[in-house]
Amino acid sequence: MTKLKRVLCGTMCLAMAGSMLTACGDDSSSSGTADVTPEAQKTEGSADSKNTIKIYVWNQEFQGLFRRYYPDYDAEKSGYDTTKNEKTGTGDDYLKDGKKVVWVVNENKGNNYQDKLDTALKAQSESDDKIDMFLIEADYALKYVNSKFTTPLADIGISDSDTAEMYDYTKQVATSTDGTLRAVSWQATPGLFAYRADIARDVLGTDDPEKVQAELSDWDKFDAVAAKMAEKDYKMLSGFDDSYRVFSNNVSKPWVDGDTIQVDDMLMKWVDQTKDYTDKGYNNKTSLWDDTWGADQGPNGKVFGFFYSTWGINFTLKGNSLATAVKDGGKEEVGNGLFGEYRVCEGPAAFFWGGTWLCCAAGSDNTDTVADIMKKMTCDKDIAKKLTLDTLDYTNNKSAMQEIADDASYGSAFLGGQNHVKLFAAAAPNIKMDKTTMYDQGLNEAFQAAFKDYFLGTEGVDKDKALENFYTAAIEKYPNLKKA
Repeated sequence: MTKLKRVLCGTMCLAMAGSMLTACGDDSSSSGTADVTPEAQKTEGSADSKNTIKIYVWNQEFQGLFRRYYPDYDAEKSGYDTTKNEKTGTGDDYLKDGKKVVWVVNENKGNNYQDKLDTALKAQSESDDKIDMFLIEADYALKYVNSKFTTPLADIGISDSDTAEMYDYTKQVATSTDGTLRAVSWQATPGLFAYRADIARDVLGTDDPEKVQAELSDWDKFDAVAAKMAEKDYKMLSGFDDSYRVFSNNVSKPWVDGDTIQVDDMLMKWVDQTKDYTDKGYNNKTSLWDDTWGADQGPNGKVFGFFYSTWGINFTLKGNSLATAVKDGGKEEVGNGLFGEYRVCEGPAAFFWGGTWLCCAAGSDNTDTVADIMKKMTCDKDIAKKLTLDTLDYTNNKSAMQEIADDASYGSAFLGGQNHVKLFAAAAPNIKMDKTTMYDQGLNEAFQAAFKDYFLGTEGVDKDKALENFYTAAIEKYPNLKKA
């Protein structure tokens, strides 16, 4: 999605995982699940459970990729149109061996997905209806890979040779403190700055990615271009959150040290820049994912660019950029919108955002099928390469991605023929995971939310008050933490 955890949090994270995975049902914790013994997890499910693959997700992204690229998916029985790559009915999904696939979808925001998943995992040992696989994001991966609710992948037949072509950080983030790999991802998520080519030509006199990058190569230059954009009635960014990940991925310390919350200076630099941009009219005062933010990416928008990682370009920006019209009470795509009028460059600083990992749930009664899904969806070079060529996503196979990066004939039509994979391939090996914690999703959300009143000039909320409000919200969410 997205956006990241890592084994370097070590013993501290494992201890935290133990404490966090005991408070299911306590609304004050975003936590999780009560711990259970491995023996309890061996309880088998019902006959129906053994013929059902139950997968927990927070949106439809992996569903679509699974239907399109998993070779053992039965498209005909499932009512999936392979020419349009869409589900034509509302019936269940099936595999070619006759097993049914059941998707449990819960929205991610506000830890809702984690809370629902945790409740289900807690009940796994007693349930006849087993969870077989669940997806996790980087911002809370450590919580799950350091718990007994994920199965070591070696135990289901996934070897080091299977994962040899994956980027190292995608394995680090999914490795528990006892050194076992417990999740795999089909994607790597380096970030770039996606900008409007037409606006670049109007303001900078060029849309060439190398020349635009020269104008945006550090934050001082980025700010100078923002001023130029304002002179021609454009916005540099859409809203408050757009540059957040670029700052938060370059912090010098993790969010939590022991049980103490740490606010890095780099996060306060984001606060200062965002307040400045808001006061000067350099942004459109939107929030990430809201309707105006999405519309700002379309043909009626006046925003120069958006920071996105790999999934964002194909899964969000492309859809938001298409022109739509309301007809007979519904939305209908008309024309190509801004298709072909976006480009990408590195931007002022390297960053990453998100990523999705597949976990085999401890106690699954379909581990052979889960292992096969993981191998084919995340370890198969041919599938990885095809997925990237079809969707623009950046997949987790170094040799497949390098082949596309080196292909002089390859270019993304959406990006005006630019080979964006070449930029991603240069950035992906440099992703670091040493500043991540299991608390990142909740603390990032709370920090961004707390400062919006300050950005908007709400009476009584100066920078210090906003920071105080953040600590209050953070400790309410995580009662086991304390203010520095």
